[in-house]
Amino acid sequence: MMQSLLKRLIDIVVATILLVVLSPILLAIVVAIKVSSKGPAVFTQERAGKHGKPFAFHKFRTMRVDVDPFGPSPKSGTDARLTRIGRVLREYSLDELPQLVNIVKGDMSLVGPRPLYLSQITEWDERQKKRLLVRPGLTGLAQVSGRGALAREEKLELDVEYVERGGMRMDARILAATIAQVLGRRNIYEKRYSQRDCTRGETVSEQRKDDRQVE
Repeated sequence: MMQSLLKRLIDIVVATILLVVLSPILLAIVVAIKVSSKGPAVFTQERAGKHGKPFAFHKFRTMRVDVDPFGPSPKSGTDARLTRIGRVLREYSLDELPQLVNIVKGDMSLVGPRPLYLSQITEWDERQKKRLLVRPGLTGLAQVSGRGALAREEKLELDVEYVERGGMRMDARILAATIAQVLGRRNIYEKRYSQRDCTRGETVSEQRKDDRQVE
């Protein structure tokens, strides 16, 4: 209980400080998005929070407004759905900064499993659903253990591992590793979706080629 309260206090303090310190950058990003493409600067979508409770998830818009918001994640910076500014934001993970507001509100934490679609919950087994026992995070164990190079099942397993073994020390290690991950711009884009299926409409040959690159 004490650790949970301390984690929440750290979330509020750190997220609030970052929002204040980064406010000029946040404003500049908003202006850049609005000037360079049609549509809102901030993209909002319903995601699954702690215990599966829905919440309004925020991020800077990186895609054109005429594309499917529930479509597959971009596999590279050459994806035609990405805006020019959107590519830069994704490259440096700046598109995730509005989630600092989610953290202050209590929807998210600095560290935890990434928030996924509500519809995906039905696809998980009982063990995988354990990821819903904690607040979703701005970053997490899966994000510093391979990120886009990992398949869906591998990410879910790491999420459960975090729930089972996580603590303040692990959070500190994940945050430090996240900084290195962002600066190194590693595994930004999703290389494959599932260990069993072809990635979102690809041919088998394309999937095997991607698998060899990951290995």
